[in-house]
Amino acid sequence: MKLLALIMAVAMASLGCVHTQAPERKMYLIAEDVSRIHFKEYTPGTGGAGAETYCNELQIQCYDKCWGRKPPIWSIKKHSAVHREFCTKKCREEFNECVDKLEEIERQESNSKKLTFPSIDSALDWLKEHTPEAPPGTHVVVAGVGFVIAIMGGALFLVPI
Repeated sequence: MKLLALIMAVAMASLGCVHTQAPERKMYLIAEDVSRIHFKEYTPGTGGAGAETYCNELQIQCYDKCWGRKPPIWSIKKHSAVHREFCTKKCREEFNECVDKLEEIERQESNSKKLTFPSIDSALDWLKEHTPEAPPGTHVVVAGVGFVIAIMGGALFLVPI
């Protein structure tokens, strides 16, 4: 009787771990051609160079506005070298604040776009059906393994992090 109970306990313990195997750490194809897919949340030009371009335009506008006005400090003469330094410093600070804000927004959006699946098959099935809802950069967790959606060579892949 004790032997039968021991065999049953070992059999049950070994079966319990089989159904939750972690996926292999390889890339998985989601779509072969992404040129016809219009991602719902994908906004090209945000983050990285896009953020700097936007903030750079704001910096230029700030400088033009500052240069065209009399400096708020009475000892600075309009259009002097000190005025130029004042405007450059003021608008550079605004540029840095703009980039920081956009990077924080991007981080928050990145954290909110996480999908979790029990198996790689269920993840791929869902992603193939809902591709426009999961733009590149979306984080996907499959059985505890982290992936990110990426475009490579015109195809959409699930790539391990």
